Amino acid sequence: MQNNKGYNNDWLYELKQKNDIVDIVSKYVHLERKGKSYWGCCPFHNEKTPSFSVNAEEGFFHCFGCKESGDVISFVQKIESCDFVDAIRVLAENAHMQIPAFNGDENQVKRKEEKERMLKLLDASWRHYQENLYQPFAKPAQEYIKLRGFTKRELDDFKLGYANGWTDLIEHLRRLGFTYKEMVDAGVAQCKNNRYFDVMANRLVFPIFNSFGDCIGFSARVLEKTDFAKYKNTAETLVFQKGRVVFAINLLKNLKQTSGLERIIIVEGQIDVIAMHRAGFKSTVACMGTALTEENAHELKKLCDNVVLCFDGDSAGEKATIRSIDILKNQGFSVKIVALPEKLDPDEVLKTKGKDYLTNLIENALPVTDYLIENERKKFDLSKADQKGGFVKAVLVHLRKLSVAEAEPYLDKIREITNIPIDILRRDMLQGGQIKQTQKQGQESEKSLTSRENGNIRAVKFVLASLISKKTYVNQKIDYIRLLPRYQDIIEQTNKDLPKSSYFDVFDVDDMPILKDALTFNFQEIGVSQEKYFDECLWLLVEENLQEKQKQLNEKFKTCQDLTERTSILKEIAKITKQLKEKSLEDYYAR
Repeated sequence: MQNNKGYNNDWLYELKQKNDIVDIVSKYVHLERKGKSYWGCCPFHNEKTPSFSVNAEEGFFHCFGCKESGDVISFVQKIESCDFVDAIRVLAENAHMQIPAFNGDENQVKRKEEKERMLKLLDASWRHYQENLYQPFAKPAQEYIKLRGFTKRELDDFKLGYANGWTDLIEHLRRLGFTYKEMVDAGVAQCKNNRYFDVMANRLVFPIFNSFGDCIGFSARVLEKTDFAKYKNTAETLVFQKGRVVFAINLLKNLKQTSGLERIIIVEGQIDVIAMHRAGFKSTVACMGTALTEENAHELKKLCDNVVLCFDGDSAGEKATIRSIDILKNQGFSVKIVALPEKLDPDEVLKTKGKDYLTNLIENALPVTDYLIENERKKFDLSKADQKGGFVKAVLVHLRKLSVAEAEPYLDKIREITNIPIDILRRDMLQGGQIKQTQKQGQESEKSLTSRENGNIRAVKFVLASLISKKTYVNQKIDYIRLLPRYQDIIEQTNKDLPKSSYFDVFDVDDMPILKDALTFNFQEIGVSQEKYFDECLWLLVEENLQEKQKQLNEKFKTCQDLTERTSILKEIAKITKQLKEKSLEDYYAR
């Protein structure tokens, strides 16, 4: 499938030449050079042994674990969860290159223009809100800020603003040339009784920025008693999807780039984030609401592997913590948990107990299993036999998720708490859980055996891989386009003196599994001589083509009534029979 990505291939080639893939990947992954390639742990799946390879010469990356692969552009797309155009923007800025006019198809051009226009509108909006905050009419917001103790530093870092009345922003944006429809599409306006109004009216406004520093939406807090919800967020738009938003991720990314990042602290709300930053905990972020999502975890994993959950000390915070644990662990995070005093949030802890108290809690945050045990312990009266049994049953559910070696030290801890003999605890823990896991692994293994590709597809991949990698054993007499007409565009690309990364400019590689596998083919897997294996694959493909021709001739012979033509068909069949017997490649020699 040919690409239509909207930019000239020569310009894309220059862009990639000026963005060394090793330098770009190294911003996210620790790489070590081994031979011609650089290796590290894959940022796209959880692993402890490096299987992620970067080939600087070819401008190409590949993970031998999860099979993700691509050039420097697709790496930025995957790691930043952005589209092709945004990845181009990031790399062009990095290389100080001017981006040419976009020439994609009509839908691509329209979507790009809509997105750029929306970001300009949101940029103008947050700047207007911020200017409002320092005006006399913003007294309710100013008093709230004073009450919270926010300094000028926090106001500047987080770009806080004030939505003055119902139409102030609407009129401002109209003066800048934006339409009502654009305002509604961007989530800053709604229409009622044919009148458009600011959805954040009379609230303290928190702009939401993505990791590139673009404003993508807003969250706003009421400043007076009202029947409306305390917080209001921008509705879903082209650039704002609540489940993917991390408040202050732009500051977190800047922190990593300027001074490094030891851990990420996750709290529940914007006010808590600002309070934590004011107290010196600069690596603090929040999700939109307490529900951390897989997308949130993926965004954060790009920046750091260590997370401390510091949710509110109430039942909602506890539930949010439990929900978040598996999501974070599945992404490969090392997770620790702060148990705040009951009914207090981080901002209140800082005000009532001080920075040193919270620092101590964070530095001594509990590992996941320790937290889960302590959390279950609070629910039971261990002086009663039935309650003690309930506690053990609840805790063993958590321990069964660990390996036997990981769980063993906790069995001793439970024995100390309950006085139940450790051999009984061990027996109860192993009962059922580990057996099911083994059966599941067996089923997955059986499934993988039945899904192995057939020899023909393997032969196509190996021949294409050899052509792409310009292997010396490739038979130069063969017309590979005639042999594999379906792959003409790929074969033509192999005749050019370009690196592997060029294929990503020309083709939608992710939608072409055979090309993707050919680009990432592991030649070391071939147990015999690669030259011998190539010849075998070549003959397999020729043989299949000859047999198909022979089959068609046999069908034609059955229905043919003309004696002369029947004789001619028989000669062709005899010729193919001879070619098959002698393993002749002559029909596919280049002319």
